[in-house]
Amino acid sequence: MPDGSRPVPPPIAMLAELTHRCPLSCPYCSNPVDLARREAELTAGQWADVFGQAAALGVLQVHLSGGEPASRRDLEEIVAAAREAGLYANLITSGVGLTPERIAALVAAGMDHVQLSVQGTRAETADRVGGYRGGFARKMAVAEAIAAAGVALTLNAVMHRHNLDELPEIFDLAERLGARRVEVACVQFQGWALENRAVLQPTRDQVEKAKRLVAEARAARQGRLVIDFVPPDYYADLPKACMGGWGSTGLNVAPDGTVLPCHAAQTIPGMVFANVREVPLAEIWYRGPAFAAFRGTDWMPEPCRSCDRREVDFGGCRCQALAVLGDASAPDPVCRRTPGRARLDQLLANEGNAPGLEAARWRRIGG
Repeated sequence: MPDGSRPVPPPIAMLAELTHRCPLSCPYCSNPVDLARREAELTAGQWADVFGQAAALGVLQVHLSGGEPASRRDLEEIVAAAREAGLYANLITSGVGLTPERIAALVAAGMDHVQLSVQGTRAETADRVGGYRGGFARKMAVAEAIAAAGVALTLNAVMHRHNLDELPEIFDLAERLGARRVEVACVQFQGWALENRAVLQPTRDQVEKAKRLVAEARAARQGRLVIDFVPPDYYADLPKACMGGWGSTGLNVAPDGTVLPCHAAQTIPGMVFANVREVPLAEIWYRGPAFAAFRGTDWMPEPCRSCDRREVDFGGCRCQALAVLGDASAPDPVCRRTPGRARLDQLLANEGNAPGLEAARWRRIGG
């Protein structure tokens, strides 16, 4: 992996956040609390230029996300630009705002894959979490249209205290909708999700039960359904390599063209991020100060610097260290080999009897 003496590899994936606008108002949204407005968004032509630069840099796949990317009336043009650049185009969507006709147009434009989010397996729960009456029914109709169009489908279920016990039903729903893969992603506490952490935090018993259910489902559904599981970081004993290692495998482009090493990097104070409107993507990736800040292992404090896992987890998540410890350069507090773990354990104890979902601070709908 890169450090001060080794070459930086090219990125292989890019998250293109086309907009922060969204008809849903999920309290677990990881988008920034200060949402980008419509007038600040890159145009379809500017995205086409970004895709060309990304492909030349080595990127193979682009994840078209938001907010809700279907809020863009020019989404078909953007998908076509990704295909023209030779990128594998994955649409990450709530499904709200899509119709069978629009799905057909997106397929014709070059959409390769759809990742459809669900907030639960029952309309009452899902619509309550998403804050959109009738949203669940629309998602189910969109899933049928995706299957009819012959597009590969992944079901994305963001899990938290209020729906983690629905895992068996999530797996059933994925198979019923014809999904080839289901991603069970427990809430990552950044953005709006961080604002609502105490409301969303699962219990340890829920987490242990979820691990058992995932293991059982993988064995029972082998060959029919691939199950990806992202367990809650806070209950782990060792951190994972955030983004595969800061500035090592992927990059994010925000709606306004700001280029980020990870989705929540803008929360780190004092860090300056370049904008692709002004600086070439390759320059940002290879020589941008924000990407170099935590790349490789040279930046690490002890005990990370001497740890046998330093090139496995690369110090863990910088934004998580900031959120829990107030210091982005500290070891990830998830790690039980570090002093910060005591603060995280105390936080979990304090949030064990937190209020219900009605106490959540709801994400504003971007205009």
